[in-house]
Amino acid sequence: MAHCVRLSPVFAVLPETSSFLFHLLLLTELLVRSSSLPIRSSSHCGFFGSMIHQVESLMNLSRKIHQLVNESLTQMYGYTQSFKLHIDWLKVAKENVSLPFQTEEGASSHLLQLSNLIGKCLHPVEALPSVAPNLPVVSNAFDALVYSVEISDRLKVFCGWSKRVLRYITPACR
Repeated sequence: MAHCVRLSPVFAVLPETSSFLFHLLLLTELLVRSSSLPIRSSSHCGFFGSMIHQVESLMNLSRKIHQLVNESLTQMYGYTQSFKLHIDWLKVAKENVSLPFQTEEGASSHLLQLSNLIGKCLHPVEALPSVAPNLPVVSNAFDALVYSVEISDRLKVFCGWSKRVLRYITPACR
């Protein structure tokens, strides 16, 4: 006990708290030594301001990413409306030249469903009505088939783009 009094008068006054305080002191020292704080060096201080600027820029861009998603949905809605018009036109053109048009009926139905689903995701202001394009008059089966191939190819590209947009958006919903 005389040895403790000589080292620290506080421990001699409160002997039951001495082991607690000693453990607390060791824990504090352990936390200080194991912390991941950067070494205090003047060479690193300049980086912190730049890091804050980069984080703020990312925060601003993250808001814009959401806006781009809405923009992509609006574009998808417009493209879906346009393809629906083209498919319906192609269906009538094929019917007029006595070609089968069942595939076009199926595509038209799917485009209508997709359009309705996208419309539900958009605010009414964002879903702008599409303008009917000027479509040519089809006078023979060959022209109908040529337009059919062209629309089919463009529809494949649209579907690929749409899947990428939707896969990008989907994780944000979970």
